[in-house]
Amino acid sequence: MIVKVKEPLAPELPLLRPGQILFTYLHLAADRQLTIALLEKEIIGVAYETIQLQDGSLPLLAPMSAIAGKLSIQAGATYLEHVYGGEGVLLGGVPGVEPACVVILGGGVVGTNAAKIAVGMGAQVIVIEKCFQRMAYLDEIFQGRLITRAPSISCLDEILPLADLVVGAILVPGAKTPRLITRSHVRQMKKGSVLVDVSIDQGGCCETSRPCTYTEPVFIEEGVIHYCVTNMPGAVPRTSTRALTNATLPYVLTLASHGIERAAQIDPAIRKGINLWHGKLTHEGVAE
Repeated sequence: MIVKVKEPLAPELPLLRPGQILFTYLHLAADRQLTIALLEKEIIGVAYETIQLQDGSLPLLAPMSAIAGKLSIQAGATYLEHVYGGEGVLLGGVPGVEPACVVILGGGVVGTNAAKIAVGMGAQVIVIEKCFQRMAYLDEIFQGRLITRAPSISCLDEILPLADLVVGAILVPGAKTPRLITRSHVRQMKKGSVLVDVSIDQGGCCETSRPCTYTEPVFIEEGVIHYCVTNMPGAVPRTSTRALTNATLPYVLTLASHGIERAAQIDPAIRKGINLWHGKLTHEGVAE
């Protein structure tokens, strides 16, 4: 068994051999070339991001999602500064000057943690979320300090032109992220506003998004600063390592102690984590 944090790099692929268990964030839905390469290697691929409990939660994605959500607001606030090409808006405003408008697409773990930081910094926050129960939860924990809206094309047309910072926090477990923000939407946004697409690891939720690294974290499309860094938690490796290993170690021990077949019988969450099985693609979302 090989335990990693991210998907294999190109130089690592020749080292894999049939029957090995690769336990890591695979993010295959956004990378057809890697998927085909791993299928040819006939390995067993168990993806952190699709290990799922009976209540639908994703225990190995949650700690990294929390970190990425919090970082998204820090990054957005920085790139709104004029020195970085932003429109020169302070997220929390000051007395007599209104704060920035932060729009968060998705009210899951990423969106909730982004909202915590944005609300804490004094921004106006709007969360677009399709699940009514989740909207009710957000309304309860934030006690009216943010606005929740149900998603629709008209909603995006109305809200995105008002936004100073947009955070893409949409997730479909294992599957490629739907692109809800079109280039036309981006064109309507303020010049110098910022889009942080946390969904980029699964393909991104914006038509104009493309993967970036911390070497070159941003680019500009239609006058909007795009921050689309994959593996955002890599910026805070000490926090991220501790958070991730706290979550993954019990699963590593189960796999190592029982083997993949018995582990999948013992724990249904591990069964859902299996994306690749001896040359076959076994996760519906990834396959689609």
